[in-house]
Amino acid sequence: MHTKTLVAAAVGLGLLTLSACGSTDTKGAADSKTVTLVSHNSWAVSKNVLKDFEKQSGYKVKVLEDGDAGQAVNKAILTKDNPQGDVFFGVDNTLLSRALDNGLFQPYAAKGLDTVGAGYQLDQGRHRVTPVDYGDICVNYDKAYFSEHELAPPQTFADLVKPQYKNLLVTENVATSSPGLGFLLGSAAQYGDGWQGYWKKLKDNGVKVVDGWEQAYSQEFSGSSEGRKAGGDRPLVVSYASSPPAEVIYAKKRPGTAPTGVATGTCFRQIEFAGLLSNARNTKGGKAFIDFLLSKEFQQDMPLNMFVYPVVKGAAVPADFTKYGPAAKNPETLAPARIAANRDQWIKSWTSLVLR
Repeated sequence: MHTKTLVAAAVGLGLLTLSACGSTDTKGAADSKTVTLVSHNSWAVSKNVLKDFEKQSGYKVKVLEDGDAGQAVNKAILTKDNPQGDVFFGVDNTLLSRALDNGLFQPYAAKGLDTVGAGYQLDQGRHRVTPVDYGDICVNYDKAYFSEHELAPPQTFADLVKPQYKNLLVTENVATSSPGLGFLLGSAAQYGDGWQGYWKKLKDNGVKVVDGWEQAYSQEFSGSSEGRKAGGDRPLVVSYASSPPAEVIYAKKRPGTAPTGVATGTCFRQIEFAGLLSNARNTKGGKAFIDFLLSKEFQQDMPLNMFVYPVVKGAAVPADFTKYGPAAKNPETLAPARIAANRDQWIKSWTSLVLR
């Protein structure tokens, strides 16, 4: 979900003011031998795995990355009548109903869907989207900071509003960022109608809000390798349960333990989907690509590229990934119908409460 550097753009609910036709490049999509994938900037796959698909299918894959997941979904909705590509990857359960209600996808029951757990198939019976991966949005902490200050790191939502953690947390704008929205939904699952009171306490306790994950994690957070270089001074950040293994695996000199930890009582389960865009030019190639996303080869390649868990039963997960970034045992969840019914109003209320 978050392996590559990106510049998070502030694109919120007002995104509809953008032109839907501006610089859309449809040449690649019009080529029947090319499949164009539209995704957020954290899309990643091993070159040999993608080459295997291209060799076996006869299609070349063109990838268009478009910012944070929230930004990418909003832009895909704007351009749905003249889409940038054939397949969209990266819409998650926090934004799924927005995409479905706007008719972003056409139905397709992918080959291999029977190997995917029922709990991940949130559009059962209609198959407008295919589940591809899951992970947990959680607060991460800088172990060195808390050790130096002889302070126990927070572990729960309730801990984050305590005085000893004042001015330590950075999170993302819920209107422009998928992890930011996931953290809001986690607090709504935890506190129900009392989530606004909780966020008032967070605001009073000095929570900092930035546009997207990249800015929060790689610039503001003191625990990440990039954040340390950038002078980040916030030892708490809303990120993922899978961020600690990334810090280990990508370190120039591999540490024995991860320099960051996870506040396990702050996690919200995120499921990511792919879908065949409603007006895709290469529907045949798009379907083949979605089938590929459920192949064991791709599913087993994902953990160390996008730092997410596979949804296909029996797909192996590397030991390093599970050692340093185990999935949360009891993450918060919300029913898709509840998210759909409340998300937009919650975002407006959050914006008024926290940003104004």
